[in-house]
Amino acid sequence: MKRVLVVEDEADIQELLENFLLDAGYQVVSAYDGVEGIAAFRSSSFDLVLLDLMLPKIDGYGVCEVIRRESQVPIMMLTALDSEEEQLRGFDLKIDDYVTKPFSMAILLKKIEAVLRRASAGMEDSDGTLRCRGLLLDPASRQVLLDGRPVEMTQREFELLSELLKSGGRVLTRQMLLDQVWDYDYFGDERIVDTHVKNLRKKLGPGYIETVRGVGYRIDKGR
Repeated sequence: MKRVLVVEDEADIQELLENFLLDAGYQVVSAYDGVEGIAAFRSSSFDLVLLDLMLPKIDGYGVCEVIRRESQVPIMMLTALDSEEEQLRGFDLKIDDYVTKPFSMAILLKKIEAVLRRASAGMEDSDGTLRCRGLLLDPASRQVLLDGRPVEMTQREFELLSELLKSGGRVLTRQMLLDQVWDYDYFGDERIVDTHVKNLRKKLGPGYIETVRGVGYRIDKGR
């Protein structure tokens, strides 16, 4: 049974989430502020964290930073703040999804299922080879195969695809990709990432790299 940590300071929302998650077959641990949330996370193991943003004592961003220093557990932020700036900040902290209030519990449960499915599917073999459906990336030989056929790539394209595959379906912002692939040595327009993604799509075909509008990109693992 999957264990979910819910960090939410509004008692009515906390109760609603807990009841729906229990009915859906999840084990639930609840925390009502950031300090309590961090303590609960460190006291046990969880498969998912549902994290409110506007929390007492330590806000959701701070809680997320602490968790990310210690774990890659999936994190979904639940918040009434829906600006692009707030969402980008969340994705820069490597959250897995951002859900704005008010939300449909039915849709939230489907999003939770999708995040857990991505987390459990795994794309990396024991030897470091990365796979996604018919796509294979071998970092040792620096070779990419699509349905068994080699695909020629530049160094940047190879590294960009590698980062997307290693993210396991998590959204990566353009700035995150610049930091990881260009290694802080690029000071121009971050839209250079868009150009390389466009080139990758030409080589791989549709269906592998998904655009998350206003945020960035993620690998599309399919169903």
